[in-house]
Amino acid sequence: MITIDAVSKRFPDGTAALDDVSLDIVRGSVFGVIGRSGAGKSTLLRLINGLERPSAGEIRVDGIALSGLDRGGLRTLRNRVGMIFQSFGLLANRTVAGNVALPLELAGIAATERKARVAALLDRVGLREKADAYPARLSGGQRQRVGIARALATRPDILLCDEATSALDPETTRAVLALLGELNRELGLTIVLITHEMAVVRAICDHVAVLDHGRLIDAGPVDQVFDTTRHAATLALLGEAA
Repeated sequence: MITIDAVSKRFPDGTAALDDVSLDIVRGSVFGVIGRSGAGKSTLLRLINGLERPSAGEIRVDGIALSGLDRGGLRTLRNRVGMIFQSFGLLANRTVAGNVALPLELAGIAATERKARVAALLDRVGLREKADAYPARLSGGQRQRVGIARALATRPDILLCDEATSALDPETTRAVLALLGELNRELGLTIVLITHEMAVVRAICDHVAVLDHGRLIDAGPVDQVFDTTRHAATLALLGEAA
C-alpha cells in the first residue's frame, strides 16, 4: 500500500534526516518505525503524508507517486491519512465534539452528517459522555482517544501515529494500543506507528523498521528482527527494553 523507494531527505544546512530508505508497508498491517531521538522517524511520517517532499527517491500510496500530486491531489491524499500526535494536538477552546468535528468542517461536510459522524466516533472510542467537555478536563488517555476519533473523522484508510503513547502512563498506553488494535482489525486500517519504545512495537506491530541516524538498519516481521538482529543500534534498544 505504501512504498518508500530509496528516499533521502536533506535539510538546507546539509544535514541528512533520511538516507536512502526503502520500505514496503502492506495494506492492513500495523507497521512500527523505531529508533532513538533524531533517527529520522518523524521526518519519514511527514514525507508519507505529504507535509514534506523527499530530496531524492519516491513515496507511493497505492501506486500513486506523491511527487506528482498538485495541491488538490495532496488534499485528497490527506483525507485518506489520519494522524495522531504525542502532544494530542487538541484545540483548547473547542469541546471534545468540536475537536472531532473540525476535519469534517474543513472538508465541507453538512452539519447533520457531521453531528451523526462525531457521535458515532465518540461512541467508538468510549467518550460519548464527554462530548461537551473541554480538553483541559480530560485525562491524557481521554485526550488521546479524542485525537484518535478526530483522525478517523474523514474515514481514512491509513493512520499515522507519531509517538502516540509516549506521554501516557503504562496502563493508559495499554488501553490506547488495544483500541488501535481493534481499529486495525475491524476497519482494516493500515497503521504506521512511530515510537522509541520496544514494548509498544512488541504489543501491536506486525512488522518493524529500525532507523539509526537516518539510515534503515533492520526491517521485517517483529519477532524475526528482534530475534536475529546483529545491528548494534537495534541490540542497544532491545537491551534498554529488557
